Amino acid sequence: METKEKIKSFIKENAVCLFMKGTPENPQCGFSMAVSNVLKHLKINFKGVNVLEDENLRQGIKEFSDWPTIPQLYIKGEFIGGCDIVKEMFEKGELLELFKQKGIK
Repeated sequence: METKEKIKSFIKENAVCLFMKGTPENPQCGFSMAVSNVLKHLKINFKGVNVLEDENLRQGIKEFSDWPTIPQLYIKGEFIGGCDIVKEMFEKGELLELFKQKGIK
């Protein structure tokens, strides 16, 4: 239960929250790097949560979202998806539009 509360807290306290392997400054996998780079390219302030620091968090986020892979992007509490979804939304211009709709500049 503690892990679930920690996850909820990260999502609630950060308008844009990326559960990733590593940190935005030092990603530890290519997929996490790709999503982090998309957010940086769009100049979006986001919280990177390193799941490698806590095995409970690493497993817990997968159960929380019912999504099997990391990274996982949340915007204003809404689960957006992983690397492929984020990249596709970025390429189509949908990601930037979503940030605008959510009031994130």
